[in-house]
Amino acid sequence: MKASSPKIQRRPVHGVFLLNKPLGISSNAALQKVRWLYRAQKAGHTGALDPLASGLLPICLGEATKFSHFLLDSTKRYQTTIQLGHSTTTGDVEGEVLLEATVPALTEEKILAVLAQFTGDIQQVPPMYSALKKEGRPLYELARKGIEIERDARPISIYALELLGFTDNSITLDVTCSKGTYIRVLGEDIAKALGSYGHLTYLHRIQTGHFDLIPSYTLDYLESLSEAEREALLLPVYAPIEHFPQVQVPEGRAEYFCHGMESNIDHAAATQVLVFEGEKCLGLAEITDKKRLVPKRVLNL
Repeated sequence: MKASSPKIQRRPVHGVFLLNKPLGISSNAALQKVRWLYRAQKAGHTGALDPLASGLLPICLGEATKFSHFLLDSTKRYQTTIQLGHSTTTGDVEGEVLLEATVPALTEEKILAVLAQFTGDIQQVPPMYSALKKEGRPLYELARKGIEIERDARPISIYALELLGFTDNSITLDVTCSKGTYIRVLGEDIAKALGSYGHLTYLHRIQTGHFDLIPSYTLDYLESLSEAEREALLLPVYAPIEHFPQVQVPEGRAEYFCHGMESNIDHAAATQVLVFEGEKCLGLAEITDKKRLVPKRVLNL
């Protein structure tokens, strides 16, 4: 009888790793691989990338997961290529051909005029192949059964839409957008506005919030390192909100803060602040207009 592999001893590991996710695996599979390499007790990612998308996927380990939602809600930046001439069931190369049309002659002037239509605050209908839920079921489950349901358009923001290049039947773009933006749908809509159909052949995320992609931070690279070298790559637990104002906890009140208790503080009111005792981050708090320090997220480090 074959002996089972020894169980991995999980340990408390805290910080943020800026993974460059490869093609071909899901965000959850990438997350679990990073968690396994760090032997971390707890981990979470900050905005899924499709298996056919690559690029920046910040991984929050341990107490850093308490701040991961700030990155989920943050601005994202992508580089993408739209192949013109036909659409697919999934909006990318994984799907079956759905609709076909000739590709009109493309010029830079024509493309830029269309891109202008999709810059700013726009409405977007989410795709069927998405994790959005209808009566508790992800839409992609329905889509795989050939079921399509009506979806309401949702407001999104395209902050920047730059043309990087084009051929007779494709265009490559740099897109900076709000949370909730489906680049596959954006590609389809741009293709239609150009007078054809389209789907994505390339999608690469290069920015999440204030974090930029570090190309060398791959799974293979992480696996090649020692445990100490891996830990040296971790950003602090508060890295997702390191740009927030920082305050020192009132003298003698650190323990009270860590137990979720409010304190008086001689500081101007602020929506949210990072609270420190010396160089140690204690968590996230709100300072009210009555100069009360109210804990919102307390770190257990």
